[in-house]
Amino acid sequence: MSSTAIAPAPSSALVTVNEPVGVARQCLTFRIGAEEYGIDILKVQEIRSYEAPTRIANAPAFVKGVVNLRGVIVPIVDLRLRLGQNAEYGAFTVTIVLNVMGRVVGIVVDSVSDVLELAADAVKPPPEIGAAIDARYITGLGKIGERMLILLDIEGMVAGPDFGLVD
Repeated sequence: MSSTAIAPAPSSALVTVNEPVGVARQCLTFRIGAEEYGIDILKVQEIRSYEAPTRIANAPAFVKGVVNLRGVIVPIVDLRLRLGQNAEYGAFTVTIVLNVMGRVVGIVVDSVSDVLELAADAVKPPPEIGAAIDARYITGLGKIGERMLILLDIEGMVAGPDFGLVD
């Protein structure tokens, strides 16, 4: 089981994904199917290779179970299932371990791309259309060259009552 720690830049140089559209931000990008997403780098604790979690009875289908991470029991959410995709595990499947709202949560994604600095003018508000994810969790769309990122409020998403992880 391999692990890659993410050491974010000093917080004075960053703003969170919860900042208004038009403010520069640094994001970890990852893929789910053909789509590329971005989350606030400051929420990321580490990136780990995928390991099958221990299943928890009566949990929502997208809550895959829990793993023991250095003595901390971490719930693992398959973000692909949460976004209406099929759960397919491959060589690049990883778990992004997040620290959100004082708790540690893992999200399973197809692959991690990179860390990007998005300039204020590269972030646009999300369009008002139906989506597999509640639109309140999409904070904007980032454009870098030909790449389009869907920027997520991962903290709001994980803390949402439909995510199954609130106390």
